[in-house]
Amino acid sequence: MAGTSRDQRKKKTGRRVLAAGAGLVTVGALVAAMPSAGAGSDPYAAKHGGGQGWGRMVDVQLLSFNDLHGNLEPPAGSSGQVTRTKEDGTTEKIDAGGVEYLATHLREARKGNRYSVTAAAGDLIGGSPLLSGLFHDEPTIGALNKLDLDVTSVGNHEFDEGAVELARMQNGGCHPTAGCFVKGKKFKGADFPYLAANVTKEKTGKPLLDPYFIWEKNGVRIGFIGVTLEGTPNIVTAEGVKGLKFGDEVETINKYTKILERKGVKSIVALVHEGGAPASASYNYNCDSPGPGDGISGPITEIAKNVSPQVDALVTGHTHQAYVCTVPDPAGKPRLVTSASSFGKLYTDTTLTYDRATKDIVRTAVASANRVVSRDVPKATDLSKLITDWQALAAPVANRPQGYIAADINGRGSTAYEKPLGDLIADAQLEGLAPADKGGAQIALMNPGGIRADLVHKASGAEGDGVVTYGESFTVQPFTNMMNVVDLTGANLINALKQQVSGSNLNSVKILQISKGLTYTLDMTKTGADRVVDGTVRLNGEAIDPSKTYRVAMNEFLAGGGDGFAALATGTNKLVGASDLDVFNAYLATKSSAANPLPVPAADRITVVK
Repeated sequence: MAGTSRDQRKKKTGRRVLAAGAGLVTVGALVAAMPSAGAGSDPYAAKHGGGQGWGRMVDVQLLSFNDLHGNLEPPAGSSGQVTRTKEDGTTEKIDAGGVEYLATHLREARKGNRYSVTAAAGDLIGGSPLLSGLFHDEPTIGALNKLDLDVTSVGNHEFDEGAVELARMQNGGCHPTAGCFVKGKKFKGADFPYLAANVTKEKTGKPLLDPYFIWEKNGVRIGFIGVTLEGTPNIVTAEGVKGLKFGDEVETINKYTKILERKGVKSIVALVHEGGAPASASYNYNCDSPGPGDGISGPITEIAKNVSPQVDALVTGHTHQAYVCTVPDPAGKPRLVTSASSFGKLYTDTTLTYDRATKDIVRTAVASANRVVSRDVPKATDLSKLITDWQALAAPVANRPQGYIAADINGRGSTAYEKPLGDLIADAQLEGLAPADKGGAQIALMNPGGIRADLVHKASGAEGDGVVTYGESFTVQPFTNMMNVVDLTGANLINALKQQVSGSNLNSVKILQISKGLTYTLDMTKTGADRVVDGTVRLNGEAIDPSKTYRVAMNEFLAGGGDGFAALATGTNKLVGASDLDVFNAYLATKSSAANPLPVPAADRITVVK
């Protein structure tokens, strides 16, 4: 199928779609006619006046997921587990994830559902483990095609490599510098549309990609509007979003809702790469106890409360949390808001009952639940082959030993403000950039969101226990950000620490991981910037002098003020060093051996008062 267009590929796979282009022009409808079974032949249809058949009421299955981040193989350690609350109130951890299993679960879920559409809410690529990241996420796009994904919104990580690379993910073509990874084969791109309704080009004001998509089958039409969070430029490198403008989520969704209504589409689902914080870590908790929406907080709740009542459901992401909630719309009517955790560990199975007479979703008939992508089912052989093929290409790099650890060193899986792996990474950056000719760093800072996984002592694969391979270290730090060392005044260093818990981070704190020697007290009983206790910020026991200049190492994302750390962007006298991954691997190589593996850091630099 190399060299064929996206529409041609859809025809070959028999997919039934109607896509709207960035110019809001319908570009095609592929409707597969199916014989009617008749309401009388289906017990559900007889009860509901049609059910999955041709009657007035039609059940449409919506399968959804989010934040896959290129996790094709089962995620290791805590990154590959979900929490379930059992009937007796206790909780258990369940191993989950891996696209071989996700494919099996989705295919099984679709059985018996005449009307089924699969959608996602962004961050499907970016921040990916080496198996996908090494090949600029071409393997993940290939896997999503095999999963029969119909549509997705963009997320912030879709912009990690910029708009041009995102366009390549959509349209295909070999990488501009790395070329074609598979000899004789050109990358085909996504069989599904990426939606970016609130991402426009600064010069023209036009949408970067399709703003909406219309799914259609046998006269049943559902519109999907895709947006990413308005704050995407704050959490992506400046180069990745250069020339782009990110609009308000609510205003954008409401705008395109009206456009879809004018086209006769009254059933609408918003795919929103923004999320919330559920009251429980269990994927199966009751989000609507004691009342609708009471079990969730965060940005998505305000979005849900203000998006047009004509939108029937919101599929969300970004926060990597699991929830199925109903949040009242502006008319006070409960409306479904879902998120399926991350890394392919869950998928959401929603039934939308469509009324052919009104062409709208009957809200009172909507049912939804998150389902575990358990690993106790057969692997999908076509996905296994895809993984095996890419593993063979990656093996010479992926299996190369970098160092040794004595036990699990948790990063992403740690719920503490100061993470053991965060300490290790910061120390590696300080070690690598402390020499005078490397920048003369006295302090190193690491953003917590840049730590994508744990270092697991006993990982799957051929390597021995405690061996850290290049593939594993890449999974922890996949962005290959260049390290910067800058002059920063003591006052701005203290301000940066205060920005962890104030400003844009007031309600969703981002605690920087700090290198050895730097200490301070974080009092979470206080509010805002006062949480960083004045006078407690010290370097090697001496109070930080606001008027003094310090050499501070950090990745280029932080040095540009990313994650709301404007104080870090005030740095001067910048020296650009090696990539964060190279610095980390060099530390592993020089500081550990099979006989002397690295111990788990004590994580005792930040004193937390609760």
